[in-house]
Amino acid sequence: MKRAGILNRHLSGALAELGHGDGVLVCDAGMPIPDGPRVVDLAFRAGVPSFAEVLDGLLAELVVEGATAAKEVREANPAAAALLHGEFPALRLVTHERLKELSAGARLVVRTGEAQPYANVLLRCGVFF
Repeated sequence: MKRAGILNRHLSGALAELGHGDGVLVCDAGMPIPDGPRVVDLAFRAGVPSFAEVLDGLLAELVVEGATAAKEVREANPAAAALLHGEFPALRLVTHERLKELSAGARLVVRTGEAQPYANVLLRCGVFF
């Protein structure tokens, strides 16, 4: 058993398979999940695990070269907006409908238990060298 990092075997394995440019959608419990990408559903109950907790864990494991979120997050969920802008100063904002369209191209979807609106971000993997 791993001593550190992400212990969920499904998530750990999925992260190990990602390559440069692959998309990872980290989403709240209400985001429609597109057909196609591998899905790791971490939702246990409303709010558990939170979007912030899952994002923090993923960012400890991934190199991210870009991030996209719904522009509606600024007004509907200021806490998530502040978190996203803090982690990704060059955060790209698109409409929620566009984010859903872009999510269809993700390689991995990680569903959190977050129960606040627009707590979603599409990450683009980078490389560590």
